[in-house]
Amino acid sequence: MPPPAKAKPPMKMEFTMNSLRNTALTLDDDTLHYEIVTRFWHSNITKINKFDMETRELTTVAEIEGLQTREPRVRFGGDKGQWIAADEFVKYDAEHAGGTFAAPGGVQYRWKTHKGRMQLVRADDPEKKPIADFHPHKRHFFVFRMSQHSFFNIEPVPEITEALDRLIASYLLVERRRRDTRIRR
Repeated sequence: MPPPAKAKPPMKMEFTMNSLRNTALTLDDDTLHYEIVTRFWHSNITKINKFDMETRELTTVAEIEGLQTREPRVRFGGDKGQWIAADEFVKYDAEHAGGTFAAPGGVQYRWKTHKGRMQLVRADDPEKKPIADFHPHKRHFFVFRMSQHSFFNIEPVPEITEALDRLIASYLLVERRRRDTRIRR
């Protein structure tokens, strides 16, 4: 009898910078590569581009208009998509940093904080097992250069790998709101 199959290790998607408006998000082997960019000539629109390794093309998968404002809007599918208010896409939690969004398959996911770190869980999961876990950057002596970039540990669940575009867009919206409320306190 063969031994049981080992569980796949989580995908580690690493951020290149700490900015929410200009960074790249990649796997270690570069099979998945997302670019989050805000051009200076369109300073109000943040685009989430996905790099296709086979065709060597960047495709815009989502856009966020007014990420740094109080009422941002989101559009999926490039120029053919419809703008929706960020409050309709992500239902924010009133008491805590976090919110709930729906994946294309209709599954509800929720961003929550656990010990100061953002985690993504299925809204209907009674165990609240994290599907994606955000790890913030670390610095040498808390001030110098980064010793470790921030990253996501994403469980290799098929429905979440299909919804990575929405995961990234929702994370940017929830994190921007969390950073803004932390400054206002």
